[in-house]
Amino acid sequence: MPTVALAVFDGVPHFELASACEVFGVDRSDLADPWYEFMLCGNPGTVRVGGRFSLEPDQGLDRLAQADTVIVPACVDPEQDPPADLVEAIRAAYEAGARIASLCTGAFVLAAAGLLDGRRATTHWWHAAALADRYPHITVDAGVLYIDNGQVLTSAGKAAAMDLCLHLVRLDHGAAVANALARRLVVPPHRAGGQAQFVETPMPEQRDTPLGPLLPWVMARLDRPLTVEDLARRANMSSRHLARHFHATTGTTPLRWLLNQRIQRARELLETTDDSVDAIATATGMGTATTLRRHFHRTVGVSPVTYRQTFRNTLTPVQLRPAA
Repeated sequence: MPTVALAVFDGVPHFELASACEVFGVDRSDLADPWYEFMLCGNPGTVRVGGRFSLEPDQGLDRLAQADTVIVPACVDPEQDPPADLVEAIRAAYEAGARIASLCTGAFVLAAAGLLDGRRATTHWWHAAALADRYPHITVDAGVLYIDNGQVLTSAGKAAAMDLCLHLVRLDHGAAVANALARRLVVPPHRAGGQAQFVETPMPEQRDTPLGPLLPWVMARLDRPLTVEDLARRANMSSRHLARHFHATTGTTPLRWLLNQRIQRARELLETTDDSVDAIATATGMGTATTLRRHFHRTVGVSPVTYRQTFRNTLTPVQLRPAA
């Protein structure tokens, strides 16, 4: 059973801590069996959470080094140095082979442990400049939801913490399980950033926008050769007005959003079916396997075959160590 340890320390904000507890600390064996063994690790005694609540850790900080995945939630005050024993415990867990993920300003703890040197990392945009100034060997990117560097992952603030937690579930159990969990939690399932350089454009949840009726219509027709003109005609607006509404609602252009949805559909089919690359190219409106391979590699960073093998050749993409 994969083990997830959440590092808790005095004054930790409650939102990111609660996100990790909800995703990993609740038995979801009906979605994937085994699910996760979940531990709260910290110093002995009561830990204040968010200034209003308190909890007692299950295990000491030394147990972080025995976990498969370690989650570091946000810091109460990023301007202060994180506790030295916490930093040392995170470094020890990393050296033992654990996957380390920070939520929001938890990136400052990873930075203090030296885990982000020479890497891209993100944090809450409000604190990104401070992270870059204090740790000049880190390439700080404040424009993404999260960054996956393999063994080390960082997320932006608040809702992006849930995005990263779902991304970890996706890595461990695949797209179908992650999407089912997202539906259960009533959060968007498509705000994933599979590769370090890629952040997918999510399917907007707002149904009261001018694009509300259009986007589900498009999602039901991803196998068809849609154009901007087709979308504009369906939305009963000019192409220029459509582009403005798309940028306001999704943050990108109609064609880029459409391509991202096709790639997302291709990923799900690669993970959940035995369909050939040619068949998936047809099902996602890419036309040919060559076109799918080109766009898939450019967007995700690997070929469709390599992506599928990641989920078919191992129990999980993350190699979990035997329990002690």
